[in-house]
Amino acid sequence: MVRPIASELAFRSIDGVSVRFVESELGRPDALLLSPWPESVMAYESIWSRLAGSAHLVAIDLPGFGRSERKETLMSPRAMGDFILRAADAFDLEHPHIVGPDVGTAAALFAAAAQPGRFLSLVVGTGGTAVPIQLGDPLREWVFAPDLEPYRRLGGRPIVERAIQTLERHAISDAAREDYLASYEGDRFAESIRYVQAYRTELEILRDLLPHITTPVQIISGQRDAVVPPVNSEYLHERLPHSELHLVDSGHFVWEDAAHEYAALVDAWWAGGYRQCVDTFVQWIPR
Repeated sequence: MVRPIASELAFRSIDGVSVRFVESELGRPDALLLSPWPESVMAYESIWSRLAGSAHLVAIDLPGFGRSERKETLMSPRAMGDFILRAADAFDLEHPHIVGPDVGTAAALFAAAAQPGRFLSLVVGTGGTAVPIQLGDPLREWVFAPDLEPYRRLGGRPIVERAIQTLERHAISDAAREDYLASYEGDRFAESIRYVQAYRTELEILRDLLPHITTPVQIISGQRDAVVPPVNSEYLHERLPHSELHLVDSGHFVWEDAAHEYAALVDAWWAGGYRQCVDTFVQWIPR
């Protein structure tokens, strides 16, 4: 029986950074799950048991997010992509699947570009990727904010509270709510904005890498996501050689508000969909 996430949370030092993680029982295949923003690994509580029945899971709060320690040099998608590779090494995940919604999207793609063949597949979506940048507020406001001081003065708790109030159907647990709020209290939310501000330069770099990423990618986003509009997922699907796109009936927090459908899509993908994605592409190559 898989225990609740909250009872299994632990910390590990990876390259001198204290990283919070939760791990399911050992098995195969391996899967590394990355925390969305402004949430934490607790975002996976509603789908944890189901996914743990299909794979050995390791979920981490990325540095600067959730309860993991922040390191200034990691607060960009490209640098975080390198860290994902080191995290996989630290947990002895030789060829894992990656699940990286939201801020994990660009980082996971950078990681796959850096080490082709390292990951069995990626599951991404709801993260800013399009060039020119196409985001809704408040994310667009944060990306282009000229000064982080107003967010420091306000503190993270009220900002995160407003964000999680936009959940449409998911009844967030008390443990998850408090974890999200505590994860970004004080200046932690303001400092996490630095990561998405790197979109202004790094998404152009990612654009040029996308056609060369050979890892199969499943893209899952909400049809009604006003914060990261579906055009970002469509942009990826048009440029990645091996990808599937699923737009589901949800707003931004698709992994929670459409948890059943999200888990079913990931389950089917891990069960062989990622292989079929590559095989289908090969069949359509002009002879």
